[in-house]
Amino acid sequence: MLSILSHLIFIALAWWALQAIRLEKLLKSGHVFQARLLYIILAIIMGSSVSNFFLDYLQWSQQLPLIMQTIQLVNI
Repeated sequence: MLSILSHLIFIALAWWALQAIRLEKLLKSGHVFQARLLYIILAIIMGSSVSNFFLDYLQWSQQLPLIMQTIQLVNI
Protein backbone atom coordinates (compact mmCIF):
# COMPACT_ATOMS: atom_id res chain seq x y z
CA MET A 1 0.00 0.00 0.00
CA LEU A 2 2.84 2.36 0.89
CA SER A 3 4.55 1.58 -2.41
CA ILE A 4 1.44 2.37 -4.48
CA LEU A 5 0.84 5.61 -2.60
CA SER A 6 4.47 6.63 -2.88
CA HIS A 7 4.54 6.02 -6.63
CA LEU A 8 1.33 7.99 -7.19
CA ILE A 9 2.53 10.94 -5.11
CA PHE A 10 5.92 11.13 -6.80
CA ILE A 11 4.40 10.73 -10.29
CA ALA A 12 2.04 13.61 -9.50
CA LEU A 13 4.96 15.71 -8.24
CA ALA A 14 6.95 14.89 -11.39
CA TRP A 15 3.97 15.88 -13.55
CA TRP A 16 3.69 19.17 -11.66
CA ALA A 17 7.44 19.81 -12.02
CA LEU A 18 7.38 19.03 -15.75
CA GLN A 19 4.80 21.78 -16.25
CA ALA A 20 7.59 24.31 -15.61
CA ILE A 21 9.48 23.08 -18.69
CA ARG A 22 8.43 24.24 -22.14
CA LEU A 23 8.86 21.07 -24.13
CA GLU A 24 6.37 22.34 -26.71
CA LYS A 25 9.14 24.39 -28.32
CA LEU A 26 11.13 21.21 -28.96
CA LEU A 27 8.19 19.31 -30.42
CA LYS A 28 6.53 19.65 -33.81
CA SER A 29 3.42 21.80 -33.89
CA GLY A 30 0.12 19.98 -34.26
CA HIS A 31 1.27 16.91 -32.34
CA VAL A 32 -0.66 17.62 -29.16
CA PHE A 33 -1.49 13.99 -28.31
CA GLN A 34 2.12 12.92 -28.71
CA ALA A 35 3.32 15.82 -26.55
CA ARG A 36 0.87 14.92 -23.78
CA LEU A 37 1.90 11.28 -23.99
CA LEU A 38 5.55 12.30 -23.69
CA TYR A 39 4.74 14.34 -20.56
CA ILE A 40 2.92 11.36 -19.05
CA ILE A 41 5.75 8.93 -19.84
CA LEU A 42 8.38 11.31 -18.46
CA ALA A 43 6.33 11.86 -15.29
CA ILE A 44 5.97 8.10 -14.78
CA ILE A 45 9.69 7.49 -15.33
CA MET A 46 10.78 10.31 -13.05
CA GLY A 47 8.17 9.65 -10.36
CA SER A 48 8.84 5.92 -10.27
CA SER A 49 12.59 6.45 -10.02
CA VAL A 50 12.29 8.91 -7.14
CA SER A 51 9.71 6.71 -5.42
CA ASN A 52 11.97 3.66 -5.71
CA PHE A 53 14.83 5.65 -4.21
CA PHE A 54 12.59 6.83 -1.37
CA LEU A 55 11.30 3.31 -0.65
CA ASP A 56 14.82 1.82 -0.82
CA TYR A 57 16.11 4.50 1.56
CA LEU A 58 13.26 3.77 3.95
CA GLN A 59 14.02 0.05 3.85
CA TRP A 60 17.75 0.61 4.35
CA SER A 61 17.14 2.91 7.31
CA GLN A 62 14.96 0.24 8.92
CA GLN A 63 17.69 -2.37 8.41
CA LEU A 64 20.46 -0.17 9.79
CA PRO A 65 19.98 -1.20 13.46
CA LEU A 66 20.21 -4.86 12.45
CA ILE A 67 23.39 -4.21 10.49
CA MET A 68 24.95 -2.39 13.43
CA GLN A 69 23.94 -5.19 15.77
CA THR A 70 25.53 -7.75 13.45
CA ILE A 71 28.75 -5.72 13.28
CA GLN A 72 28.90 -5.59 17.09
CA LEU A 73 28.43 -9.37 17.33
CA VAL A 74 31.24 -10.01 14.85
CA ASN A 75 33.65 -7.78 16.79
CA ILE A 76 33.04 -9.65 20.03
